[in-house]
Formats: sequence, structure tokens, C-alpha cells
Amino acid sequence: MKSDHTKSSEVTRRIFVERMARSAFGVSLLPMMSGSMAEAAETARPPIHAALPGFGKAKAVIMLQLSGGLSQIDSFDPKTGASKGPGSAVSTKAGFQLSSFLPQTAKVADKIAIIRSMTAKVGVHEQARYLMRTGFEKRGTIVHPTLGAWAHKYLGPCHDTLPSSVCINRPSTNGNGFLPATMSPLPILDPDEGLKHAVNQEESTVMQKRLAMLRDIDGKFTETVNDPSIIAYNDFYESTLRLMKGKDLKCFDLNEEPNELRERYGRNRFGQGCLLARRLVEGGVRYIEVESGGWDMHKDIEGGMQERGAEFDVAFAALINDLHTRGLLESTMVVVATEFGRKPTFDGSGRGHHPLVFSTVIAGGGAKSGFVYGASDAAGGQVAENPVTVGDLHATVAHACGIPIEKAVVSPSGRPFNIGNKGKPVTDLFV
Repeated sequence: MKSDHTKSSEVTRRIFVERMARSAFGVSLLPMMSGSMAEAAETARPPIHAALPGFGKAKAVIMLQLSGGLSQIDSFDPKTGASKGPGSAVSTKAGFQLSSFLPQTAKVADKIAIIRSMTAKVGVHEQARYLMRTGFEKRGTIVHPTLGAWAHKYLGPCHDTLPSSVCINRPSTNGNGFLPATMSPLPILDPDEGLKHAVNQEESTVMQKRLAMLRDIDGKFTETVNDPSIIAYNDFYESTLRLMKGKDLKCFDLNEEPNELRERYGRNRFGQGCLLARRLVEGGVRYIEVESGGWDMHKDIEGGMQERGAEFDVAFAALINDLHTRGLLESTMVVVATEFGRKPTFDGSGRGHHPLVFSTVIAGGGAKSGFVYGASDAAGGQVAENPVTVGDLHATVAHACGIPIEKAVVSPSGRPFNIGNKGKPVTDLFV
């Protein structure tokens, strides 16, 4: 029988852990999962989707996030009639049409697959961005992981020193979610800068001393509590230190690339971010997100597509060709994602938000080439066939990575979660 002192100590430790978790993860720490035997049995069971096409073909993922809402009609699903915008439809050797704003992408159309039947219910930027990054609608009570964190959870770390996931051109918000801090993406705010400041030997030494001091101070408490959510923070600091001292930092240095190739990607943050993503794939990083902003084209969609659209067009085509030439496209899935689509109504200048139908693109990683899945109606305002939710897209990418999407992870709040909120993989997209 436990003494009152032991019970009091347990309560005190639990309160401390709960406050730490709430502060760090934004969730309450309710009774944790204790069914280790059930979990072991579940782990031993083969994934139910393993025999389906495409499973495990992608060893790395590059997610291109177009924040603001790409117009499907002025990019990957051109229309005629009243919906037609300032561009025109151009034919490709893959047999389908693209907007004239994407001439370079048209040249690699035989290497990509387009989903023209994406659909969602969220048409507000912040919430839609969260949904596309996590596969879940935003809630005030919990933060959900991104695909990179899910992959780290199920497949383990992908490298001894390099992070399993990196986000480029944005901070690491909406990263690990309720999963441990070690699964958070490493942020690269400017691809030209990379991590050059992280190799300062003096700073590395100072951090090492601070980490040793931290271990000495909280070592006994950590050993007593033995809570994975708290231990993860020390592991996170240690993995950061290993990266700072390691030789793999050259993966982040774009100066290693010839100027001609850098020009081919485009001398802008998105283009150089795509080039950095390719370097990180070569180095062994599993999941890289590259953000491109400025797609909220309520006004002057023609000017926006000539500027922002051209940056994307050049960089995307260069990335696909570069991966293909290096023999990496077959094992690397490139995903073009956006918050939502734009309205079929063109007012002579721009288009409003429209989540009911939009387009995404996947290439490589076992996906079919020169392929179109699903369709919108003649106006481009509704799904006509084969609707695909954001959760389905997440499940599809996870399936390609060999992740057992049917297996749930129990959050610190005691709730089970599946990748993509139980979305289903679209296996027709795979060879």
C-alpha cells in the first residue's frame, strides 16, 4: 500500500508534468495510454494497406505549400466560357491541358499527376492553411502534427544527425503538434542563409555546457518522473547540438551548387527553397516543406500569375527535372498543395476564396505519370467525379511513405488520432 507521502509526491509530479505539457504542447495531460501489450500486438500486425499499389515507394517527400489559395482554373484545371480567366489553355504531351501561365510545367506534364477534385469546407486562410498542413480542422484544445512528424513517429528518425523534417521559408509552427519536440521540423527562414550561423564553434561549446548543466539540474527529477514529453526536450537539444557539430551541414549550403543550376531554379526564395529541398533529400532528410506566399489573388490575377505563378512554374519544373536526372524522382514524392481554390466567377480582375473544388499535384514516389484523377464540373466550381478530401491527400502521401495509416496514436489528452483524420489513400494514383 502506498504511503500518503508517495501519493502526494505523485500528485505533485503529475501537476508539474501537466503544466509543462500544457505550456509546451497546448494540450492537457489526461490519463495516458497504458495498454503496452495491446500496442505491441498492434505494432506486430502488418499494415492493412501494405498490399495496395504505391505502399512504401516514397522514401522522401517535398511538400510545396502555396499559401493564399491557388486558382485551379488559372493553373491546373483551365476552363472555357464565363469561368475563363486571363490565361488560355495549352496542350501537353501528357494529353491534358494546363494554363498558359505554366509553360515550363507543361513540359514536365508527362512526369506529374493532377488531382482536379480536391474538396474542403474551410475557406478562411489560417484555418485552411492549418488543415492542409495537418489534415485536421483547427481546434483550440489541441495542436495536430504535420506529415513530417507523423512519419518520424511511425518510421523513426531518418538520419543520425540531420533532422527528419525541415520547413523552408516559414517558422516551425504547426510542426510536431502533440508529438514529442524531437519530431518538430527544423525551420530555414531563408534558403540562401541556410544554417551558416549554426556552425559557430564558440556558440556550440556554450550550448554544450548549458545542456550539461541542464542535465545535472533536472537529471534526478527526469529520472523519477520518466515522462516522454519532458525527456523529449533534452533529446531535442542534444540532436540540435549534434547537427551543429556534424559534417552534414553542407546539405544546407546552396553555395555548393553551380550558378547555372541555381539560375535554372530561379533566384527567389521559393526557387532556391526548392533547390535546397533537393539537396536535403540527397542528404537523407525525409520530409521537406517549401512555402510560397502571395497566392491570395482577389485582384489582378493576371499580374499575380505572371509574377508569383512564373516563380512557381520555373522552380517546379526545375525540381522535377533535377530529381529525374539524378534518379531521385522515383523515390521522392513532390506534392503541390494549396489552402483552397478560387471561385469560377472571374470579375475581370481576380477571384474569391472557393474551397469546394481545387487542384493539387503529385509527382514521383510511385505515382502515375501524365495522369489526371477526378474532375470538376464545366464551370470549375464543383466536384464532378472522385472527390478527394485533404485528409485523403494526407493518407495518400503517408501510404506512399509506407506508414500504417490505420494505426492510431493516442495524444496526451487520451484521444486517438489517425493520419489525415481517418482519410483514405487514393491508390488509383499509383502505378
